[in-house]
Amino acid sequence: MSLKIGDKAPDFKGINQDGEPIKLEDFSGKKLVLYFYPKDNTPGCTAQSCNLRDNYQHMLKSGYEVVGISSDSEKKHKNFIKKYDLPFPLIADTDVKIHEQFGTWKEKTLFGRKYMGTIRTTFVINEQGIIEEIISKVKTADHTAQILN
Repeated sequence: MSLKIGDKAPDFKGINQDGEPIKLEDFSGKKLVLYFYPKDNTPGCTAQSCNLRDNYQHMLKSGYEVVGISSDSEKKHKNFIKKYDLPFPLIADTDVKIHEQFGTWKEKTLFGRKYMGTIRTTFVINEQGIIEEIISKVKTADHTAQILN
């Protein structure tokens, strides 16, 4: 089952880079940008995260909270945040349960080799927990404009 605009967002629970729990309920009454990305410290993921970082104050002023999710560990997230001075939390979904809830963990192919991985996708969730937008064709270097326009 794929999520679509107008659906209630899955009630996820995860652990951030500091080992602290984060859940959808924490953002009740707020707009949430929940972005799923493949891997810390890779060119596209770094460009996407840094674009959100560079526009973070604008995102907050527009009423959005930002949370990133990948299957990397808490330690990798902590290092990624420190290296690029990211001001928002990253969830370590090492068991890919949140990915599976949102339908972002799928079979991919690279050089003819099939493997399971993250499909880069951003969900914009409104104050009531309803999915308002799903961005699947992410422009990593200009992602904030995709979200706010």
